Amino acid sequence: MASALVALLPLLTVFVTLAVLRWKAHWSGLAGVAVALLVAWLGFGMPLGLAALAATQGAAFGLFPISWIVFAAIVLYEVTVASGRFADLRASFHLISGDPRIQAVIVAFCFGGLLEALAGFGAPVAITGVMLLALGYPPLRAAVIVLVANTAPVAFGAIAIPIITAGKLTGIPYEEIGALVGLQAPFVAVIVPLLLVFLADGRRGVRQVWPAAVVIGVVFAVAQWACATYLSVELTDIVASLAGLAAGVLLLRVWKPAGTAEALSRLASERDRDAAQNPDAATPSQPASPSGGGQDDLRELSERAASLTPRRITLALLPYLLVIAVFSVAQLVGPVKQALASTTLSFGWPGLDGHVLTPAGEVSTATTYSLAWLSSPGTLLLLVALVVAVVDGIGPSGMLRVAGQTAVKMRFAFLTVASVLALAYVMNLSGQTIAIGTWIAGSGVAFAFLSPVLGWIGTAVTGSDTSANALFATLQQTAAQQTGVDPALLVAGNTTGGVVGKMISPQNLTIAATAVGLIGRESEILRKVLPWSIGMLVMVCLIVGLQATVLEGWMP
Repeated sequence: MASALVALLPLLTVFVTLAVLRWKAHWSGLAGVAVALLVAWLGFGMPLGLAALAATQGAAFGLFPISWIVFAAIVLYEVTVASGRFADLRASFHLISGDPRIQAVIVAFCFGGLLEALAGFGAPVAITGVMLLALGYPPLRAAVIVLVANTAPVAFGAIAIPIITAGKLTGIPYEEIGALVGLQAPFVAVIVPLLLVFLADGRRGVRQVWPAAVVIGVVFAVAQWACATYLSVELTDIVASLAGLAAGVLLLRVWKPAGTAEALSRLASERDRDAAQNPDAATPSQPASPSGGGQDDLRELSERAASLTPRRITLALLPYLLVIAVFSVAQLVGPVKQALASTTLSFGWPGLDGHVLTPAGEVSTATTYSLAWLSSPGTLLLLVALVVAVVDGIGPSGMLRVAGQTAVKMRFAFLTVASVLALAYVMNLSGQTIAIGTWIAGSGVAFAFLSPVLGWIGTAVTGSDTSANALFATLQQTAAQQTGVDPALLVAGNTTGGVVGKMISPQNLTIAATAVGLIGRESEILRKVLPWSIGMLVMVCLIVGLQATVLEGWMP
């Protein structure tokens, strides 16, 4: 227990300085790294030189691929703004629904889920965040919405990499783990659209828009369960996202929400207040929007939507259609996926590789660094941005100008992500994260209810559900065998617990803050999303605990 409490000090440092003391995120991250290094050296006996090398490997991973992906996503967005296509994009979404609350669900949940299925690594938060800005959402509200939306799809994200990783580490067929996640994650999926509507417009919004939120959430959840159980774990989020979107579009053909103009007016007023209070905020470029209130905004949107031609709609949607097409080919076409993967450069981190052991006494493979320079989602996004720049007329030179401006804006975000991943690597390679997990796993039979907490902690630290499974999947398996619970169930619980921890990860907070122009205000975003993360974690713990006890006989 003492070692676990000591191991918690770096995390406490980050969250206290960020949420309570309200430090800038990069200062919180650097403070956490300093504490992690001291704990690794003085508390866990790791030579300070090796701990420092672990930090450099983590920082490198934070810069590439993580920061690279976010940078590319924002460059793509800025290219579309520079070309003037975003006004047409907003009008194109108006053809589906002019209601901003429904647009939030469609963009952040359905489209974001599709991006999570194909790319992951923060790209959904970055892209949907800037899209919500273009749809008229104030920066803080947009950041909170996209972070909460990026939950249910995470378990099956990036072609089910978290689940496949857990299967490889435990020897349990990943299809079995995926089927059990398919009995857990859909409960999160059902409530997330309602939460998004509440975050967009409070209780009034829920009263006026709940039919759409319920239909999209239920259809997404059922499709997620059915695909994970009977079709394909890898394709689960793609099928679920498209099914949820189709259900929403069909419903809107026969049902219209109330209060659309008033909702637009409230958003416009909030946006104006925010701009007045934060005139120097580094908000990403945005197209001009009406300032005459909800009715004028709705009227202009309706007029622009009515004037749209198929060509203008295609050009407005082209960046995101290309993203879907490129990632689908890169991930689902075997020869292309293999060709891209063959360009990855892997090497042991100098001075560290071969000098770190796992708890089992074997040489750790976590000291291998992979430079996926071509297959990285960031590189693919930049290729899409280049195509869009050429098609929209600003050309490669215009894209380079946009990229340079974006890099300057993101310099502190790069530092934050690098420091957070440095913290994660020091904690992981020194044994601090395992110490925390082992302590929680010692809770006996109650561990069935607490097992998702490990996934939540792992994802909060690393920003990745895949990393959380890499850390704790075998620990979950061992604890399950000792307590007489199905190991696959608790490994699945680790995965599902991780999805609700992603929104509070400093890495993801920085991605969201950077996307919407709130660099330096990560602590404000954290205070907004933390209660939702904890609330959903409690729900997941109850689900997994009941499946391991009361509902054990009903489980596959």
